[in-house]
Amino acid sequence: MSRVGKKPILIPENVEVKIEGQKVTVKGLKGELTKEIRPEIKVEVKDNRIIVSPQIPSFRKAKAKVEKKETSSIETPKQNKFATGQTKKTKALWGLSQALIFNMVKGVTEGYEKKLEIKGVGFRASLEGENLVLHVGFTHPVKIEAPEGIKFSIEKNIITVSGADIEKVSQIAAKIRKVKPPEPYKGKGIRYVGEIVRKKVGKKAITTTG
Repeated sequence: MSRVGKKPILIPENVEVKIEGQKVTVKGLKGELTKEIRPEIKVEVKDNRIIVSPQIPSFRKAKAKVEKKETSSIETPKQNKFATGQTKKTKALWGLSQALIFNMVKGVTEGYEKKLEIKGVGFRASLEGENLVLHVGFTHPVKIEAPEGIKFSIEKNIITVSGADIEKVSQIAAKIRKVKPPEPYKGKGIRYVGEIVRKKVGKKAITTTG
């Protein structure tokens, strides 16, 4: 059994969970998220908890598979795993689906954020409506549009990307960093707050020390 998948997810107050087939929708104070769950996985709500489990194959399909591989009247552990739907692939999907839904619940209640730091003389960021504008040494400023559910905020040289969807927050933060990654000599550019940039020694410094 998946150690992650077997733990039920508690539904907090002010959070609504709706399940339609393989589509899971979670709504809270921070927004609403909808994700498609793989058909190998079953999701249901019981006693104010979200239960994630592997889909169990029908008796006939399981029996046909077992009989085809069966060499004796004794069922092997491998066949037992198949009959309960716990194949290696399904176990992995089970854990991933559990983590995905947990992140959805946390996202609509607490939200997620990524912080980036701008370093460099004359480098700065500003807001144009809901969109982010970067002035990082190019001829023209670079505009990053805010997708639905994403908010930008700026305090001095720190950019904060926030939203309910952890995947979207991470993707947009990575997109901002990619505009001007920190260069390896003086560290100018855009980096995540707390990110360690390995600096290279310049040619002049090598000549001097040599």
